[in-house]
Amino acid sequence: MDESALRQLLIDTARGSVRLGLNRGTCGNVSARLPGGFLITPTGIAYDALEPADLVRLDGHGVAAPGQLKPSSEWRFHRDIYAARPDIAAIVHTHSRYASALACQRRDLPAFHYMVAAAGGDNVRCAQYATFGSAELSANALLALDGRHACLLANHGLIATGASLPAALDLAEEIESLAAQYCAALASGTPVLLDAAEMARVLEQFKTYGKQDTS
Repeated sequence: MDESALRQLLIDTARGSVRLGLNRGTCGNVSARLPGGFLITPTGIAYDALEPADLVRLDGHGVAAPGQLKPSSEWRFHRDIYAARPDIAAIVHTHSRYASALACQRRDLPAFHYMVAAAGGDNVRCAQYATFGSAELSANALLALDGRHACLLANHGLIATGASLPAALDLAEEIESLAAQYCAALASGTPVLLDAAEMARVLEQFKTYGKQDTS
């Protein structure tokens, strides 16, 4: 995909996060990997108002060329995730209701439902709290994402990643749905968790889950 098409897809993804109820106004941010750097949404501009030229291109050090808008205040964890995880090509960060509610309790999302495996493990970890935009938050997010495709950020929100922008948005939506289910389960009693052996079986099946045989 050329950069022009990627810019439009990134805007569509950002708007999709609002349409799905995962973000509101200017909260959250979205990025996509480029050779030598990445594109990210700018700070303080509503997604509906974005034009392709408004997206900020940062290099691998997080430096923007002169004349661009200011990037999202969370550009640092996007940069550091791309540097540490070559398998990740897109990041969707949200302040969605239920994921943020769990994050504000500093809870992991445990194996109460087998679909938790969609995030790559037997739980979705909650990263330790740090001030937004800080190097400490970035380091905490990387720890929580080890072996995972998503994590919660304490007192903050959700990071979902993927091999493409649609995949990252789909995962953000899935984690928000799971968080809502978990909150409902907590409200009505004590959820029964799947054990490690069962989640290992689920994770093995997820290697081919949702994939058609093209042979």
